[in-house]
Amino acid sequence: MSAQIEAERSEYYRQLESAQGSGLDITPWLTWYLECLRRALGRAEDGLQASLKKARMWETIDPQLVNERQRKVINRIFERFEGKLTSSKYAKLAKCSQDTALRDIKELLARGVLRQEIGGGRSTSYALIDFDS
Repeated sequence: MSAQIEAERSEYYRQLESAQGSGLDITPWLTWYLECLRRALGRAEDGLQASLKKARMWETIDPQLVNERQRKVINRIFERFEGKLTSSKYAKLAKCSQDTALRDIKELLARGVLRQEIGGGRSTSYALIDFDS
């Protein structure tokens, strides 16, 4: 709840100030607080679902067959990755050469961890398969 209030700090203070000046009726404050609690629970649920999905993914992928670079990139894609995964981005994330990145990607494609997106050539991109299905 504290993280949600921190995220909505300006509205929290506005609601608090409004409640202090409105006499004994705290209904608007309680309404806002309960809605804030609902949003906090929603964020917690989203975080839990993401953790469970990641756990299912690692149950599906044999960790013994994934090298440290691949593990690092897979976790990064799962947590906070923006845009599309290309061999260039892979190389930067894994701190390896472009050739090594391409070899790692091909291994992950062969194991069914990644899939190639539509398109090709220099703009070839990849995505994690959906481990929920």
